[in-house]
Amino acid sequence: MEQQLLNLLMYTIPALVTGAIAFLFFREHIDNENNRRHFLIKRDLKKESFPLRLQAYERMSLFLERIKPQKLLTRINPTSSNKEDYENLLVATIEQEFEHNLTQQVYVTDQCWSIIMAAKNATIQLIRKANMNEKTDSADKLREVVLTELMDKPAPSNAALSFIKEEVRELW
Repeated sequence: MEQQLLNLLMYTIPALVTGAIAFLFFREHIDNENNRRHFLIKRDLKKESFPLRLQAYERMSLFLERIKPQKLLTRINPTSSNKEDYENLLVATIEQEFEHNLTQQVYVTDQCWSIIMAAKNATIQLIRKANMNEKTDSADKLREVVLTELMDKPAPSNAALSFIKEEVRELW
């Protein structure tokens, strides 16, 4: 009986070891195939999404250029001499431009989107601050104060534009 049990173990142990090795080999092979498929799918998705991402960066660059106070003030003329009306018109224009490009956040990084929003908010704050200035008594004076303010320092959107350019360089 012991001999039969020993013979059974002599045949079973090598079979179990061979089975375990085969199992590990096939599991590793299946994992490698799954990883390869995932890599190929991601590569194809990147190929398809790259033009969309690039277009999003282009649109956000255009947005930042359009809200630069120097360009905004020359493009948007006051409808009256009332400084509050002009401030509201400028802010509404910035917000409208922003809302038009809101979906682009899907294609840019979170950090980039935060910087773009900060540039937008800083531009609005610059306009509001200029409107509160005691020298500002009309829409034309508001334009003058904002432009004078920007003679000494860059527009808020300049930093965001630089960041976008750096991110696009990293995409290549």
